[in-house]
Amino acid sequence: MIRLFIPHDLAPGAELALDPGQSRYLAAVMRQAVGDEVLLFNGRDGEWRAKISAIGKRAVAVRAEAPARPQATGPDLDLVVALVKRGRMETIVEKAAELGARRVRLVVTERTNADRARVERLSAIATEAAEQTGRLDVPQIVEPVKLEQMIAGWEAGRRLLFCDEAGDAEPILQALSSQADGEPWAILIGPEGGFSPRERALLRALPYATPASLGPRILRADTAAISALSLWQAALGDWRP
Repeated sequence: MIRLFIPHDLAPGAELALDPGQSRYLAAVMRQAVGDEVLLFNGRDGEWRAKISAIGKRAVAVRAEAPARPQATGPDLDLVVALVKRGRMETIVEKAAELGARRVRLVVTERTNADRARVERLSAIATEAAEQTGRLDVPQIVEPVKLEQMIAGWEAGRRLLFCDEAGDAEPILQALSSQADGEPWAILIGPEGGFSPRERALLRALPYATPASLGPRILRADTAAISALSLWQAALGDWRP
Protein backbone atom coordinates (compact mmCIF):
# COMPACT_ATOMS: atom_id res chain seq x y z
CA MET A 1 0.00 0.00 0.00
CA ILE A 2 1.16 3.55 -0.73
CA ARG A 3 2.64 5.32 2.31
CA LEU A 4 2.87 9.10 2.62
CA PHE A 5 4.52 11.36 5.17
CA ILE A 6 2.41 14.39 6.04
CA PRO A 7 2.92 17.22 8.57
CA HIS A 8 -0.70 17.25 9.76
CA ASP A 9 -2.00 15.77 13.01
CA LEU A 10 -3.73 12.43 12.54
CA ALA A 11 -7.07 11.63 14.18
CA PRO A 12 -10.19 9.65 13.24
CA GLY A 13 -12.14 11.40 10.51
CA ALA A 14 -9.56 14.12 9.90
CA GLU A 15 -9.82 15.53 6.36
CA LEU A 16 -6.34 16.34 5.05
CA ALA A 17 -5.23 18.06 1.85
CA LEU A 18 -2.08 16.62 0.33
CA ASP A 19 0.64 18.83 -1.12
CA PRO A 20 0.91 19.26 -4.92
CA GLY A 21 3.65 16.66 -5.32
CA GLN A 22 1.78 14.00 -3.36
CA SER A 23 -1.48 14.87 -5.10
CA ARG A 24 0.11 14.50 -8.53
CA TYR A 25 1.78 11.23 -7.48
CA LEU A 26 -1.50 9.66 -6.34
CA ALA A 27 -3.72 10.92 -9.15
CA ALA A 28 -1.46 11.02 -12.22
CA VAL A 29 1.31 8.53 -11.49
CA MET A 30 -0.38 5.84 -9.39
CA ARG A 31 -3.84 6.39 -10.93
CA GLN A 32 -5.59 6.23 -7.57
CA ALA A 33 -9.32 6.87 -7.28
CA VAL A 34 -11.72 8.12 -4.61
CA GLY A 35 -12.11 5.38 -2.02
CA ASP A 36 -8.66 3.88 -2.49
CA GLU A 37 -6.66 3.33 0.69
CA VAL A 38 -3.30 4.82 1.62
CA LEU A 39 -1.18 4.82 4.76
CA LEU A 40 -0.19 8.08 6.46
CA PHE A 41 2.42 8.91 9.10
CA ASN A 42 3.75 12.15 10.58
CA GLY A 43 6.50 11.02 12.96
CA ARG A 44 4.26 11.65 16.00
CA ASP A 45 0.96 9.80 15.80
CA GLY A 46 1.95 6.43 14.40
CA GLU A 47 0.74 5.06 11.09
CA TRP A 48 -2.88 5.53 10.00
CA ARG A 49 -5.13 3.98 7.39
CA ALA A 50 -6.80 6.59 5.23
CA LYS A 51 -9.00 6.77 2.16
CA ILE A 52 -8.91 9.19 -0.72
CA SER A 53 -11.96 11.40 -0.27
CA ALA A 54 -11.61 13.80 -3.19
CA ILE A 55 -9.49 14.31 -6.29
CA GLY A 56 -9.44 17.85 -7.61
CA LYS A 57 -7.51 19.68 -10.28
CA ARG A 58 -5.09 21.11 -7.74
CA ALA A 59 -5.12 18.75 -4.76
CA VAL A 60 -6.07 15.34 -3.49
CA ALA A 61 -7.81 15.04 -0.11
CA VAL A 62 -7.68 12.04 2.20
CA ARG A 63 -9.67 11.10 5.29
CA ALA A 64 -7.89 9.44 8.22
CA GLU A 65 -9.77 6.30 9.26
CA ALA A 66 -8.02 4.39 12.04
CA PRO A 67 -4.54 3.77 13.45
CA ALA A 68 -2.59 0.91 11.88
CA ARG A 69 0.62 0.97 13.97
CA PRO A 70 1.62 2.87 17.11
CA GLN A 71 4.42 5.42 16.94
CA ALA A 72 7.90 3.91 17.31
CA THR A 73 11.41 5.18 16.69
CA GLY A 74 14.65 3.37 16.12
CA PRO A 75 17.93 3.84 17.98
CA ASP A 76 19.17 7.36 18.70
CA LEU A 77 21.78 7.28 15.95
CA ASP A 78 23.19 10.23 13.99
CA LEU A 79 25.21 9.99 10.80
CA VAL A 80 27.74 12.81 10.64
CA VAL A 81 29.22 13.05 7.17
CA ALA A 82 31.57 15.47 5.46
CA LEU A 83 30.17 17.13 2.36
CA VAL A 84 30.80 15.19 -0.84
CA LYS A 85 29.59 15.59 -4.40
CA ARG A 86 25.84 15.81 -4.91
CA GLY A 87 25.17 12.33 -6.30
CA ARG A 88 27.07 10.55 -3.55
CA MET A 89 25.55 12.77 -0.87
CA GLU A 90 22.06 11.94 -2.09
CA THR A 91 22.90 8.23 -1.96
CA ILE A 92 24.23 8.61 1.59
CA VAL A 93 21.05 10.34 2.77
CA GLU A 94 18.79 7.78 1.09
CA LYS A 95 20.65 4.82 2.61
CA ALA A 96 20.92 6.49 6.02
CA ALA A 97 17.13 6.75 6.06
CA GLU A 98 16.77 3.11 5.02
CA LEU A 99 19.28 1.98 7.65
CA GLY A 100 17.58 3.79 10.52
CA ALA A 101 19.63 6.92 11.20
CA ARG A 102 17.60 9.49 13.15
CA ARG A 103 19.57 12.49 11.83
CA VAL A 104 22.09 13.23 9.09
CA ARG A 105 24.44 16.01 10.17
CA LEU A 106 26.62 17.61 7.50
CA VAL A 107 30.12 18.88 8.28
CA VAL A 108 32.86 20.76 6.47
CA THR A 109 36.42 19.51 6.98
CA GLU A 110 39.81 20.69 5.77
CA ARG A 111 39.69 18.34 2.79
CA THR A 112 36.01 18.66 1.93
CA ASN A 113 35.67 18.83 -1.86
CA ALA A 114 32.11 20.20 -1.98
CA ASP A 115 31.15 23.69 -0.89
CA ARG A 116 27.40 23.45 -0.34
CA ALA A 117 24.46 21.10 0.13
CA ARG A 118 20.84 21.41 -0.97
CA VAL A 119 19.28 20.57 2.38
CA GLU A 120 15.72 20.88 1.06
CA ARG A 121 16.47 18.36 -1.71
CA LEU A 122 18.18 16.01 0.76
CA SER A 123 15.19 16.25 3.10
CA ALA A 124 12.88 15.26 0.24
CA ILE A 125 15.08 12.23 -0.48
CA ALA A 126 15.00 11.24 3.20
CA THR A 127 11.20 11.54 3.20
CA GLU A 128 10.82 9.34 0.12
CA ALA A 129 13.12 6.72 1.63
CA ALA A 130 11.19 6.74 4.91
CA GLU A 131 7.90 6.28 3.03
CA GLN A 132 9.28 3.30 1.12
CA THR A 133 11.09 1.60 3.97
CA GLY A 134 8.21 1.45 6.45
CA ARG A 135 9.72 3.57 9.21
CA LEU A 136 7.43 5.90 11.15
CA ASP A 137 9.65 8.97 11.21
CA VAL A 138 11.82 10.90 8.76
CA PRO A 139 15.51 11.59 9.45
CA GLN A 140 16.33 15.22 10.11
CA ILE A 141 18.90 16.74 7.73
CA VAL A 142 21.02 19.28 9.60
CA GLU A 143 22.66 22.23 7.83
CA PRO A 144 26.45 21.98 7.31
CA VAL A 145 28.81 23.33 9.97
CA LYS A 146 32.58 23.19 10.34
CA LEU A 147 33.96 20.15 12.12
CA GLU A 148 35.34 22.25 14.99
CA GLN A 149 31.96 23.94 15.45
CA MET A 150 30.21 20.58 15.62
CA ILE A 151 32.67 19.34 18.25
CA ALA A 152 32.32 22.54 20.29
CA GLY A 153 28.56 22.02 20.52
CA TRP A 154 28.62 18.27 21.03
CA GLU A 155 25.72 16.82 23.00
CA ALA A 156 26.73 15.46 26.40
CA GLY A 157 26.37 11.69 26.62
CA ARG A 158 26.45 10.98 22.87
CA ARG A 159 29.19 8.58 21.81
CA LEU A 160 31.06 9.13 18.53
CA LEU A 161 32.21 6.31 16.27
CA PHE A 162 35.08 7.86 14.33
CA CYS A 163 35.73 5.86 11.14
CA ASP A 164 39.49 6.31 10.83
CA GLU A 165 41.10 5.10 7.62
CA ALA A 166 44.67 5.54 8.87
CA GLY A 167 44.92 1.81 9.55
CA ASP A 168 45.86 1.75 13.24
CA ALA A 169 42.36 1.60 14.79
CA GLU A 170 40.53 -1.52 15.93
CA PRO A 171 38.18 -3.24 13.45
CA ILE A 172 34.73 -1.73 13.87
CA LEU A 173 32.97 -4.78 15.32
CA GLN A 174 35.79 -5.28 17.79
CA ALA A 175 35.66 -1.59 18.74
CA LEU A 176 31.90 -1.79 19.34
CA SER A 177 31.91 -5.10 21.20
CA SER A 178 32.77 -3.48 24.54
CA GLN A 179 30.25 -0.64 24.25
CA ALA A 180 27.11 -0.45 26.37
CA ASP A 181 23.62 -0.80 24.91
CA GLY A 182 21.12 2.02 24.83
CA GLU A 183 23.42 5.02 24.55
CA PRO A 184 22.94 7.71 21.89
CA TRP A 185 25.58 7.46 19.17
CA ALA A 186 26.88 9.24 16.12
CA ILE A 187 28.95 7.83 13.26
CA LEU A 188 31.46 10.16 11.64
CA ILE A 189 32.44 9.67 7.98
CA GLY A 190 35.18 11.86 6.54
CA PRO A 191 35.58 13.40 3.09
CA GLU A 192 36.91 11.54 0.09
CA GLY A 193 40.38 12.95 0.81
CA GLY A 194 40.27 11.72 4.40
CA PHE A 195 40.77 13.68 7.59
CA SER A 196 43.86 15.85 7.93
CA PRO A 197 46.48 14.88 10.56
CA ARG A 198 45.33 17.78 12.71
CA GLU A 199 41.69 16.65 12.53
CA ARG A 200 42.62 13.04 13.33
CA ALA A 201 44.55 14.17 16.40
CA LEU A 202 41.62 16.34 17.49
CA LEU A 203 39.11 13.52 17.09
CA ARG A 204 41.26 10.90 18.82
CA ALA A 205 41.66 13.19 21.82
CA LEU A 206 37.90 13.39 22.41
CA PRO A 207 36.89 11.34 25.48
CA TYR A 208 33.61 10.25 23.87
CA ALA A 209 35.13 9.15 20.54
CA THR A 210 35.86 5.55 19.54
CA PRO A 211 38.19 5.19 16.53
CA ALA A 212 37.43 2.23 14.30
CA SER A 213 38.64 0.75 11.04
CA LEU A 214 36.38 -0.29 8.17
CA GLY A 215 38.90 -2.76 6.80
CA PRO A 216 42.03 -2.86 4.66
CA ARG A 217 40.59 -1.07 1.62
CA ILE A 218 39.97 2.65 1.21
CA LEU A 219 36.24 3.17 0.80
CA ARG A 220 34.41 6.00 -0.88
CA ALA A 221 32.31 8.11 1.47
CA ASP A 222 28.99 6.56 0.44
CA THR A 223 30.31 3.01 0.80
CA ALA A 224 31.85 3.86 4.18
CA ALA A 225 28.61 5.37 5.46
CA ILE A 226 26.51 2.37 4.40
CA SER A 227 29.04 -0.08 5.85
CA ALA A 228 29.39 1.72 9.18
CA LEU A 229 25.64 2.15 9.65
CA SER A 230 25.04 -1.52 8.86
CA LEU A 231 27.72 -2.77 11.24
CA TRP A 232 26.59 -0.45 14.04
CA GLN A 233 22.99 -1.66 13.65
CA ALA A 234 24.19 -5.27 13.79
CA ALA A 235 26.33 -4.65 16.89
CA LEU A 236 24.28 -2.17 18.94
CA GLY A 237 21.14 -1.29 17.03
CA ASP A 238 17.80 -2.76 16.06
CA TRP A 239 19.09 -5.52 13.78
CA ARG A 240 19.58 -7.70 16.84
CA PRO A 241 16.86 -10.10 18.08
